[in-house]
Amino acid sequence: MTTPPENADTSQKYLSIRQAAFIGVGAMVGAGIFALLGAAGEVAGAAVWLSFLLAGVIAVLQGYSFAKLGARYPTAGGLLEYVAKGFGNGHLTGVTAWLTYSANAIVTAMVAVSFGNYASDMFTDQNEVWAKAFAALIIIVMTAVNIVGSELVARAQTVIVYIVLGILVIFASVTLFNMDPSLLAFGDYPPFRDIVSSVALTFFAFLGFGIITFTARDLARPSQQLPRAMFLALGIATVIYVAIALGVFGTLSVDKVIESGGTALAVAAEPSLGQAGYWLMSVTALFSTAGATNAGLYPAAGLSDRLAETGQFPGLMARRVGGRASAGLLIEAGACLVLAIVFKLDAIASIGSAVALLIFTFITAAHFRVRTETGARTSILVVAIAAAGIVLLTFVFTTLIHEPASIAAIGLILALSVLLDYGWKRSRGARAHRAKSQA
Repeated sequence: MTTPPENADTSQKYLSIRQAAFIGVGAMVGAGIFALLGAAGEVAGAAVWLSFLLAGVIAVLQGYSFAKLGARYPTAGGLLEYVAKGFGNGHLTGVTAWLTYSANAIVTAMVAVSFGNYASDMFTDQNEVWAKAFAALIIIVMTAVNIVGSELVARAQTVIVYIVLGILVIFASVTLFNMDPSLLAFGDYPPFRDIVSSVALTFFAFLGFGIITFTARDLARPSQQLPRAMFLALGIATVIYVAIALGVFGTLSVDKVIESGGTALAVAAEPSLGQAGYWLMSVTALFSTAGATNAGLYPAAGLSDRLAETGQFPGLMARRVGGRASAGLLIEAGACLVLAIVFKLDAIASIGSAVALLIFTFITAAHFRVRTETGARTSILVVAIAAAGIVLLTFVFTTLIHEPASIAAIGLILALSVLLDYGWKRSRGARAHRAKSQA
């Protein structure tokens, strides 16, 4: 924990820059490298390392925008507060709020499914029913951790991230030292448009950085500490992703990576470290995806509280069940359970990537409208909006177009977000009108 400033509430225990960054690193690492190598390999082949690098650049551009906003408007409402600053507290902000709430549930469900796959592979010989059961179990356990409070979230995340980073550094070093450079030959790479399309999937691996904006309520000096935590987390994640992608695709053929699916890292550890390497990486994957589930659930309570306070969410979302458990957190956990049980990992990744890119584009567009207040450079914001937009459109027209179920799910999420916003605000307006008439 960090030392609070002189005018801070001394009864509150604040997060340090490292702890805030590790909440983001925990969400990113678990959401990406253990879950997406196979799916990204189907699109980008051995060029997945380049896809991760490009996704890291886009994440840094968005991170610059978020950091400037967070420094100017530190709030428990996180990135949704930023949309309100740019577009006002109307329907666009409300719809984005519901989309963000949904996207966070999608990301968390996806890493929980990855946890379930690894646990099932280790203990039940890849039994699908058990995989779903393990995914549900980790969601329930990490919901309980979040109910206890942010201090336990931070402590658990710090322990998990130290373990995961240490093992991943060893894994990357060993695989890079023993890799076969011919497997990474540029001549075997797919067309560049396919690599750009795969960026939407690998960008999914960076989504955890948005969670860092919600730590503002738990930082002693958010205007200074939030940007540092943001760039620290993104720097760590990008280096790890690129190194591991090079190591995996330099050890296994593209077909083998795709065949291995969510357990590609464990399979890639076998040639250099033997069966012990396979088990080591599998255990690391359990720690990593558990940490990502923990971090993914973290924003739900603060987001629900703040948006209920501003009228974007119903007051029900801010209630405390049993005096402690946030209703917003419990509802999000319930949504995660449904997604984890009903959908497969690749489908969840596609849906989450498209929705997240849309949300981030909205947020940076909102920032563009208040850039004079934050001091952000216009050119960087324009590049950030354009980059996210290009990747999203490329992904839709080269990959998602072949996944009608995913497109239907995205359309349903968008429609549901609009209906929830308009329905809630219409109901709120009607009650206010009746109360005024009775008075």
